[in-house]
Amino acid sequence: MTETAAPPASARPIRTFHPRRGRMSARHADAHAELWPRYGLTVVDGDRTPLDLPELFGRDAPTILEIGFGMGDATARMAADDPERNYLGIEVHTPGIGNLLALVGDLGLVNVRVAEGDAMQLVHRLAPGALSAVHVYFPDPWPKARHHKRRLIQPANVALLRERLHPGGVLHCATDWPAYAEAMAETLEADPGLRRLPAMPHNRPETKFERRGAAAGRPITDLRFARI
Repeated sequence: MTETAAPPASARPIRTFHPRRGRMSARHADAHAELWPRYGLTVVDGDRTPLDLPELFGRDAPTILEIGFGMGDATARMAADDPERNYLGIEVHTPGIGNLLALVGDLGLVNVRVAEGDAMQLVHRLAPGALSAVHVYFPDPWPKARHHKRRLIQPANVALLRERLHPGGVLHCATDWPAYAEAMAETLEADPGLRRLPAMPHNRPETKFERRGAAAGRPITDLRFARI
């Protein structure tokens, strides 16, 4: 196997996430060992090898990119309820990766692939117009001003995500941090290739972050934009 050399330190990307290595349970470890070879994808910094989505999924179908799926419960439910579309989820939290793989096995999901690594590095490998939707649910808000450069939703990243959507494809973001919601809305509104979609009740499964936010009295902001 040929390995892609890591870029020099000066070229390494600014991380939009905290590395979150954790200990897997026996169930998660077993699922990872059994299912990763078939459903898993390791993302390497600096690798720009084009990713063929029909080859990855074994079929040509509309594909949704799920950035930061947490424990994967919501992703698995969406994929189970939406078998006509592919779901490519990416995460850095190893127990969450193991849990989603376990759910893939338990539910017999064939329309899910699980990537580990930096989401924006993965996005660079996708062809323009390859995606029908991108989900960014409850990304790290990086609340300190000196860390705002690490926020996922910022102009350069939004432009790249938008280019990977086909015309009419949807970039759907959600957060329970009011200051980040305001910054998200300003950034998305400013992108000339996006148009805001009307507000509507969300039709996605509730995540643990929403439950925690509700318990703490934090409102959820959903922002939906379509590529023009």
